[in-house]
Amino acid sequence: MVCTMSNILLTSLWDDKHAASLDEPGKLLYRSNLLGADLRITNFGGGNTSAKVTHKDPLTGQDVTVLWVKGSGGDLGSMKLDGFATLYMDKLESLKSLYKSLDQEDAMVHALNHCIFNLNPRAPSIDTCLHGYVPWTHVDHVHSDAVIAIAASADSEKLTREIFGDEMGYLPWQRPGIDLGIKLGALAAANPKLVGVVLGAHGLFTWGKTAKESYETTLRIINKAAVWLDKNVKRPVFGGEAVASLPAEERKAVARRLMPDIRGRISKGEHKAGHFTDVPEVLDFVNSKQLSALAPLGTSCPDHFLRTKIKPLIVPHDADGPALDALLDGYRKDYAAYYARCKHADSPALRDANAVIYLVPRVGLISFAKDKATARIASEFYVNAINVMRGANGVSQYRGLPEQEAFNIEYWLLEEAKLQRMPKPKALQGRVALVTGGASGIGLAIVEKLLSEGACVTIADINDDGMKEVSAALGKRFGRDNVFTVNMDVTKEEAVVKGFDETALRFGGLDIVVNNAGIAIPMPADETTLDVWNKQMAILGTGYFLVGREGFRLLKRQNNAGSMIYIASKNGMVASPGTSAYGAMKAAEIHLARVLAAEGAPLGIRVNTVNPDAVLRGSKIMSEGFRMSRAQSLGIKPDELDDHYRKRSLLQRSVYPEDIAEAVYWFASDASNKSTGNILNVDAGHLASFTR
Repeated sequence: MVCTMSNILLTSLWDDKHAASLDEPGKLLYRSNLLGADLRITNFGGGNTSAKVTHKDPLTGQDVTVLWVKGSGGDLGSMKLDGFATLYMDKLESLKSLYKSLDQEDAMVHALNHCIFNLNPRAPSIDTCLHGYVPWTHVDHVHSDAVIAIAASADSEKLTREIFGDEMGYLPWQRPGIDLGIKLGALAAANPKLVGVVLGAHGLFTWGKTAKESYETTLRIINKAAVWLDKNVKRPVFGGEAVASLPAEERKAVARRLMPDIRGRISKGEHKAGHFTDVPEVLDFVNSKQLSALAPLGTSCPDHFLRTKIKPLIVPHDADGPALDALLDGYRKDYAAYYARCKHADSPALRDANAVIYLVPRVGLISFAKDKATARIASEFYVNAINVMRGANGVSQYRGLPEQEAFNIEYWLLEEAKLQRMPKPKALQGRVALVTGGASGIGLAIVEKLLSEGACVTIADINDDGMKEVSAALGKRFGRDNVFTVNMDVTKEEAVVKGFDETALRFGGLDIVVNNAGIAIPMPADETTLDVWNKQMAILGTGYFLVGREGFRLLKRQNNAGSMIYIASKNGMVASPGTSAYGAMKAAEIHLARVLAAEGAPLGIRVNTVNPDAVLRGSKIMSEGFRMSRAQSLGIKPDELDDHYRKRSLLQRSVYPEDIAEAVYWFASDASNKSTGNILNVDAGHLASFTR
């Protein structure tokens, strides 16, 4: 958010006592984490900080000055010391004598590798020279909305002087690199009273003699800009309201409808996860009179642009399928034309031509990206861009990056190299799964496996306390963005419908449905009451039908294939005494899955069944009562049951929840993309259950 007088201004969180216990690199990290933790100061993953520190050269033993600067990638708020690149300052200075013209910019970035101190593997960023050539010990570079609003104004230089007087300098837009670094350093050296510089269309550089001074100067300059904007911005913002917001629940309903429809159309080549927000800043913008004029201008700050693409797509809240087809196709053609106009002989190939940001008047903002965290962060960056446009257009006229400059950033060979260094995507990246009975036992093992392979997962269960506990633990391991919980009583139609609706709103759609919720009440047929029969039929029959139906409907709407996996049992294949209700329902599940496989095949929706047997560890079905019943029917003690099942199998092995999870993962992944209507027994070999 823009920090204005109506919001709390930034206050220093610097702790002198804590800082006194730190060495200079430690103080740099402390300062960096403080700055990066507040999104009013800089974006997630954006900005950088530096300090020039004296060290002993590991070869000569002589004192040398070393630039510690945030390396390529990473986030200021969460980085550790290993996130900093370290470079010899004397070698960094020597690059100036090698640099002759702008066509050497990329070569100079590669030359930074020859300046590395102490074999540090962290790659230096393109901003390294901007930090190194400023003749101050401590330097901060951040992307505060308030300052970028000034920097992105048509008369940004004039406003910089008006707001900050002689304490801040100004440099017009230029792509970061050694040339801009030389200019920034020269400006700072020639004007020793400056405490920083506004970079046109980009952001803020500030500095100081100490880490604390640099940090507090950064806050002071941001606050000064925010107060001035709040006092001078024209209201109503964005020219006032053109349309009114729908009520909150109606906004969510529209998002639930649009997100799967958009996702299915843009995920043909790469699965994407979605995010929805209708915060006040977004509603002010999407409902405004200036939306159609400002949105096509795109963003100004390169950090915003790289996350949100050249421009967003405006989507009417009542757009139907044909309208979406036309809008999305038009955007892709427009993006391809932009690439063709701006590309260079050595430009990387055209990337995904779909929009990242979708602006929906009366409703809010939808974003799609390779995973949920990236989609959420993209939406946050666009909120930053909205704040910038509000400020810039409120005191002047907003200016986005020129098209060619934007392309040069997006398709910069150095950015391409950074993308190529990224880890290979996991097998289920961008896919969304819903697992019933996911808070314990087999279901929890399936959830963990799908998360470990990159999927976003909704845990659907009736155990709220259990879901709260496991989601917190899984969120720490796999990222909070990727884990979601819904209370779903699978016997209640409204609960099942709501669970799928909430999943669509949370992640944008669905790709994998695991029908796993279960119950087992062992009882001889002649002793089975109607209540016992109905209870098992409700969960194992009606429940599997409702979950399968709603999952199938959502996958069909997306029209982008999908995988459904039914967790049945060997009891669905072979009769066991004392399981009349349970066995009958498991047989029904298996056949229901085969019917859905036949119906789903023309749509690419695969439906398969996994049949576990004797999964005792962590199983709620294998309660003490069930264990006792099975032990009695087998004539053994309950504590002998594990050994009995192991020895009964052909492979003489126990079956665990993670074994079932591996089978589910195979059916969920592309490795099984030619398998549907199949039954996979995971029972260590139960001869009577062999499929025929």
